[in-house]
Amino acid sequence: MNFQPILEEIVTTLRPQLGKEGAVANYIPALARVPVNQFGIALRTVDGLEAAAGDALTPFSIQSISKLFALTIGMRLMGETLWERIGREPSGNPFNSLVQLENEQGVPRNPFINAGAIAVADRLVSHCEGKIEMLAQLSSISNEAIHYNPEVAASEAATGFRNVALANFMKSFGKIDNDVATVLDVYFHHCAIEMNCLQLARAAGYLCRDGAHPYLPERQVVTERQARRINSLMLTCGTYDAAGEFAFLIGLPCKSGVGGGIVAVVPDQLTLCVWSPALDSTGNSLLGRKALEMFVARTGLSVF
Repeated sequence: MNFQPILEEIVTTLRPQLGKEGAVANYIPALARVPVNQFGIALRTVDGLEAAAGDALTPFSIQSISKLFALTIGMRLMGETLWERIGREPSGNPFNSLVQLENEQGVPRNPFINAGAIAVADRLVSHCEGKIEMLAQLSSISNEAIHYNPEVAASEAATGFRNVALANFMKSFGKIDNDVATVLDVYFHHCAIEMNCLQLARAAGYLCRDGAHPYLPERQVVTERQARRINSLMLTCGTYDAAGEFAFLIGLPCKSGVGGGIVAVVPDQLTLCVWSPALDSTGNSLLGRKALEMFVARTGLSVF
């Protein structure tokens, strides 16, 4: 299938809608200044063929998409023990909810909500240099040097009061092992990673290759079983409390971030990334979701 004209058609169709609906994540000052009239889309197939259109090479803050890669490191380093204090169920609540965390004694519902990602960051602090390991992994699987945006990291730390509350809440239940400030520093930096659509489509490639490295196929990023589990968690939990709607309308494992990016996986075929900064009420890219719906409709690619 020739994907380039499909991506170009999606951009042409959606570009007139830029800036007309949705809003950027203005509760993070560094993101509040991002122009809304941007849209990019890119993919990479299991055979290494690439296609990109629109603002696919414009760097953006990946935010919660980083949770996918932090989970990958955690599963690789810790295996099944990672799940001793982290659940695997959809939350049905906002990604930064405190209420559910109290009801469940400090155990996050899944690794893709903020509390869950903070818990993963805590495990990484216990096993490796979390900030260094993340950049090393992303640079390897995207085949390019990846960096943090220091302005975004500082902005996250200066305004992340609810995340501070989540971390201290889990600490009060004995579910965080390390110093809270150290754990949050890792978490905030992960959210401040800057990448573009094509880099993310490349980086997620192990998830459509049964865990094999996108550029070094003889090397596993995670096992085949772990790759399946990550994809299943993306499908059920990867788009905040809109995961059911994404599964219904798109039918692909997805992971979104409030920077406006969404990564999607078609197992055994390709990985795809869309980006547009304006978000809907659930914190997902408004035009990003429309783009994924269009892509599935035009290609027939779905896990269902």
